[in-house]
Parts: sequence; structure tokens; C-alpha cells
Amino acid sequence: MTEHFSYVQLAALVLAGIFLKRLLRKKSEPLPPGPKKLPLIGNLLDMPSSQEWFTFAEWAKKWGDIVSVSVLGQQIIIVNTIDQAMQMLDKKSSIYSDRPIIQMGGELVGWRNTLALLPYGDRFRNYRKLFHQAIGTHSAMSRFYVVEELETQLFLKRILSNPDDLAAHVRKTAGAIILRISHGYEVKEKEDPFVTLADSATEQFSLSTAPGVFLVNLVPALRHIPQWFPGGGFKKIAAQWAQTLVDMAEGPHQFVKKQMEVGKAEDSFTLRLLESPDYTPAQEHDIKWSAASLYSGGADTTVSAIYAIFLAAVLNPGAVRKAQEELDRVTGNNRLPTFADRVDLPYTNAFALEVLRWHSVTPTGKKIAKLGFVIVLGLIAYTGVPHRVSEDNVHNNYFIPKGALVITNIWY
Repeated sequence: MTEHFSYVQLAALVLAGIFLKRLLRKKSEPLPPGPKKLPLIGNLLDMPSSQEWFTFAEWAKKWGDIVSVSVLGQQIIIVNTIDQAMQMLDKKSSIYSDRPIIQMGGELVGWRNTLALLPYGDRFRNYRKLFHQAIGTHSAMSRFYVVEELETQLFLKRILSNPDDLAAHVRKTAGAIILRISHGYEVKEKEDPFVTLADSATEQFSLSTAPGVFLVNLVPALRHIPQWFPGGGFKKIAAQWAQTLVDMAEGPHQFVKKQMEVGKAEDSFTLRLLESPDYTPAQEHDIKWSAASLYSGGADTTVSAIYAIFLAAVLNPGAVRKAQEELDRVTGNNRLPTFADRVDLPYTNAFALEVLRWHSVTPTGKKIAKLGFVIVLGLIAYTGVPHRVSEDNVHNNYFIPKGALVITNIWY
């Protein structure tokens, strides 16, 4: 009895030591510095309503590379240097790669099947593996140069024939290039069903994750009420949008499989994986949804980057003249440049890279609504999806708690 009691005492002491160690660590290692927090609401009143990257940059100058704020109990860590971002998100990726849970867009509509909202785990790692396997190297991507050049030539022809409809031409070209890469699908010159479907799905993604639109994003328990219950109408919308998302993923995937059956499938991300020696039917889900992630993740961002090229050209005519002179020297007046000319076009290449730096597609996001807890949802919806910390961590002598959202200030 005495021996048994001593084991119980020992176990209790070990557990107490672990608890005390964690308690002391949280007290001895503080959160990263940041604006002073108010009771209950935290930094709600400090959060910017627009162009938050400027505010985050000012905070960085005052408090350092890593800044912490909280909004109604949600801890937010803002990372302002590439060095810290690499240390946290790359070297500690097993801890910092999780995604926040969004009830309407992620759980009910189903965007958690795409890489944007996929929780960190085996499936997430498999998606990344598939991406690397099919398009993860320069040599792998070089196989798509021909279709990129072709679609760019079609884009230029559309601008020449109808210069007043630039926005539509840019969006169509972005969708066409991505669908050629993801599924080997050539879009129709007029309205294309796959492009239209994907545009609808991505618009619904924005609405289903936008701050303040659906109460279930603020009160997750509402997802369990029946559709007929007062206030349950969002479930009907979710079902309709879920079908749109499934169609967006399923339609192009089935197109590739049918083309394979008749021996006409063009080279694509999906075809490479379906023909891989490692392919098994169990991988079908991951191949289909990782390919869908390519379009949903690339369409709007590519459109924004191309818009920025035109904006930069209008604002910097001198730089455009230098790029044009370089192009004329290399390609002359008889042909358009190709990827093979890139090494001989250092200024033109630098112009494009500078645009990406100057006008980051997601500097940290598009907007943060200043409406209570909606700020947190705004961060989730508009920052290229923040990372979520999956366990308590100490980084650079700062305590980073489990569940905190980590946002990188790319612009800064």
C-alpha cells in the first residue's frame, strides 16, 4: 500500500511539475510587444479600417519585427521581416502551418478541401507533395511555356481588336492560362462554361468568408440548426454554393479523364499525376482538389498582378520606353518575345519583378472591417489566409500561444 501510494505521489509531482513549468513559462516569456490592450476588447480600437500594412509597418518601427495584438480574445501575431517569417513559417512549419476555421466558407460550402483553408495534416502535406511533383521545378514548369506564350498572343490580339475591354481580357487570359496548366483545357473564345463556373465559385468564396456577411462565422454553433429553423436560411445558400464548388472541381477533372480515354489529353498538372507510376485511386480526391486549388488560388492574384503591370506602365512612361528599347534590340519588329529571350531581357524582367514588389497582390490583405470581432474574420478572408499556431511555442524569447493567427506584412 505504501509503495503504491508513493507511485501515486510521484505521478502527481511529475504532473504538477509539468503544469508549473508551463505556467512559469507563460509568465516569464511574454507575448511580443504591441499597442496597449484594453480590458475585454483588447486592441479593437487600434485596428485600421483600410491599408493595414501601413499601420503594421508603423508598429514595426515602434515595437520591432514581431508585434502582437488581440481582438476580443483572438491573439494576432504580425511578422514584419522576411527573416522572422522564414524562421517561423518555414523552419517551424509543423507548428505554424495550420489554417483558421471558417464555418460558412470552409466547413459548410467546402473550401476546406482546397489548399487555402485545408487544415495542416497528412492531406495538406500530400497537396504540397503533388504540387512539387508536377510543377515544383523550373524544368517542370518549362513544359507549359508554349501554352503560356500562345494564350499571351491571344490576349494581345483581343486588346488590339477591343482595347476598351481590358479588364475582361485580363481575367479571361488569367483563367485560360491556369486551366491549360491545371487541366490541359483550352477555353472557348467567347463565354466559357468552366471559366464562368470558376468565377462564380471564387466570388462565392469571397462572400462566404467575408466579415459580417454570415452570422454562423461569428457563432459557429449555428451550423447545427436545421434549415427550416428561423435564421437557418444560410444553410440553403451553403448547399447551393457547395454544389458550385464541387462542379468547379469535378468538371475539369472529368474532362481530363475523358480526354485520356480517347488518347487526346494535353499535358497538364492533373494528367501528370493521373499518369504517375505512384497513382492509386485513393489519390483521386487529392489530385482533383489540389488542381482546383491552382485555379481558385491563382485566378484573382494573376489578374491583380497584370492590372498592376498596366498601372505601372501608365505611371512610369520612362521605364516603359527603356523596356521597349530593350525588346526592340532583342526581338526586332518581326516577332514577339518568348521565354527563351528572358535571359537577354534583364531590364524587362526587372520591370516585372519590381511591379510585384511595388504592388504586392496581398500586402497583408484588401481590407479589415472595423466592426468588433468581424476584424478577425476580415483578416481571415483577406490576408491570403493567415496561419494558425497549432501548439504553444516560444520564438525569439516571446511566447506564441496556440490558436494565435500569424500574419506576414509582405508589403513591409
